[in-house]
Amino acid sequence: MTAKSKGKNADERTTKAVGEPIAAVKNNVDAGHKFPWNWRLADLEKLEKNGKTVFSCFSCGGGSSMGYKLAGYTVLGNCEIDPEMETVYQANHHPKHTYLMDIREFNEQKTFPDDLKSLDILDGSPPCSVFSDAGDREKGWGKEKQFREGQKKQRLDDLFLHFIHTAGILRPKVVIAENVKGLVRGNAKGYVNEILKAFRAAGYLTQIFLLDAQTMGVPQRRQRVFFIAHRMDLDFPKLKLEFHEKPIPFGEVRSEHGVILKDCMMAELIGKRKKGDTCFSDISERERGKRSMFTDRIVADGKIAPTNTASGIAVRFVDGERYSVHDYLATQTFPQDYDFLDQAAQYICGMSVPPVMMAQIASAVYEQWLK
Repeated sequence: MTAKSKGKNADERTTKAVGEPIAAVKNNVDAGHKFPWNWRLADLEKLEKNGKTVFSCFSCGGGSSMGYKLAGYTVLGNCEIDPEMETVYQANHHPKHTYLMDIREFNEQKTFPDDLKSLDILDGSPPCSVFSDAGDREKGWGKEKQFREGQKKQRLDDLFLHFIHTAGILRPKVVIAENVKGLVRGNAKGYVNEILKAFRAAGYLTQIFLLDAQTMGVPQRRQRVFFIAHRMDLDFPKLKLEFHEKPIPFGEVRSEHGVILKDCMMAELIGKRKKGDTCFSDISERERGKRSMFTDRIVADGKIAPTNTASGIAVRFVDGERYSVHDYLATQTFPQDYDFLDQAAQYICGMSVPPVMMAQIASAVYEQWLK
C-alpha cells in the first residue's frame, strides 16, 4: 500500500467537517479559554502581529506553525523532508522560505536569508517514534529506516542533535523543541543529557517541560516534552509554564455524525460496547477472550479525547461510528478550513503539535522573554 493511499477513504479525504459541532459553542473562543479550538485559517488575518519571527523544522502539516500564528508571530518558513507533507504545508501556509530536504542537508547550505539569521524562535519537532513508549525504543536506536514512501532512509535518534546544530548556525534568541514523553523515561534519559550538553555547547541554556494539552485549552489528552532554550548572552529569567484551563470533553466538540464502520468484525464488536470501554481490546477480551486492538480507541462524550495518533482508529461511544474529519480537526485544534489535499486528516493531525498547545507556549515565551 502506498503512502498516498494509506489509511484513506472517501470520507477521510474530504477537508469538510461531517456535520457541525453539537455544542452550543458559536463564539470563536470559549469562556475561560485563551485560544479557540474552533477557528479558521482566515481568522489569522484579523490577529495583531507581535513583530516576532519563527522558522519551523520537521514542520509536517504545520501544527506548531499555526500555533505561533495564533499567538501573533510571523512564521517565515519551514524545512521538511517528506514531499507530500511539504506540498500540504505550502498549500496552507505559503511560506516565504521553504526547504524540502533533510535537516542535515539544510545545515550544509552555504548561505541563508538574512531574516533567518535574526530569528526570534527556531521551532522543531524532531521525529520521535524511536523514543515513543508505544514503539520499539532501544531496538530502533542507531538504525536507518524509511518511514514513508518518498522519504530517504534516515536515523531518527540523532536528529535532535542535528537540530541543535541548526540553532548553532542560525543563532535564534530562543529554541523550542517538542517530543514524546518517552524521551525522558528509562534509558532515553541518557540521551536527554546529550541534548542538554549539545545545547550548552551551542551557547544555549535549556529548561525541560512535560505538558498535557488537556490543561491548555485542547480537547485532547496529549502529554509532550518541550525543550525551551535561550541564548546565553540574553538575560532572560527562568521561564514559567503553568496552564490550568478547564478541560473540554469530547461531547462538547464532536460533530453530530461520524463515519460508519466498514469493517464487519469491528462493527460487530462496537455493537457490544459497554460503559467504561475505552478501546476495542476491552470488548474483545470480554466477548472473545482475546486481548488485541489496543490502539483502536472508544471515546465517550463525557471524557477528554485520547491522544490523536497517525494509525489505529478512534470510534465514538455515542453512536459507534468512527471519528469524522471534524472530530480530528476539533480535538487537534486544527482550523476548520485546513486543506489536507489528498492526505488523511488522521495522519496529519496525529503527527502534529496541536496549534492551541503551541500557541499557549509561544504566548508565554513572548510575555516573559521577547516582549
